[in-house]
Amino acid sequence: MAKLLVFDWDGTLCDSLSRIVTCICLAAEETGLPAPHHDAARDIVGLGLVDALETLFPGIDREHILTMRDSYSRHFAEQDREPSPFFDGVMETLELLLEQGYVLTVATGKSRRGLDRVLKARGLNDFFHGSRCADETAGKPDPKMLLELMSEFQTPPEQTIMVGDTEFDLAMAVSAGVPRIAVSYGAHHPDRLQKYQPLACIDQFSLIDDVVNIYKKQIYKI
Repeated sequence: MAKLLVFDWDGTLCDSLSRIVTCICLAAEETGLPAPHHDAARDIVGLGLVDALETLFPGIDREHILTMRDSYSRHFAEQDREPSPFFDGVMETLELLLEQGYVLTVATGKSRRGLDRVLKARGLNDFFHGSRCADETAGKPDPKMLLELMSEFQTPPEQTIMVGDTEFDLAMAVSAGVPRIAVSYGAHHPDRLQKYQPLACIDQFSLIDDVVNIYKKQIYKI
């Protein structure tokens, strides 16, 4: 009966975008590069860190990218000692979905170390049933994260829903044949998300419960 819900983390569950952008700018400056415009840095949130930096700084050699990655990770860990807050209604809605029997998972551009750190800080180590991070599989928009989670929980695409705030999230879902819900309050403008034909583009996380249950009734004809 339980069906699979897959959530992006930064910009979807967690209000961490400004912190990410700040740390990208600090890492650039620390490694001798000009800080990118905040809009450009925000635009690549959701990609794995190395992919994000290579997109922001095309032509930079690999060694420099890896140095910048390490600088970013250090700055972010320092600033994330107090985890960024969840968006309004996130925990209440996740708990409601859990009570209804849904399998809750995370697919994120964060590193495994970074996700585990924030889950521990929030006391959520055992809350989610599963997760995939960009440094342990193919990063978004490659569908591998979703395919692996569907395989792990033996759930077909039509019984899976991806929830995210970026084109990378929704493109991943399209490639995996998975229905998707967009949130309008994250990194990418809703106009960019609508072309991926989400079930809905919501401006409050709490609305996910309604969208998910309407979709369930449609596929089970109940």
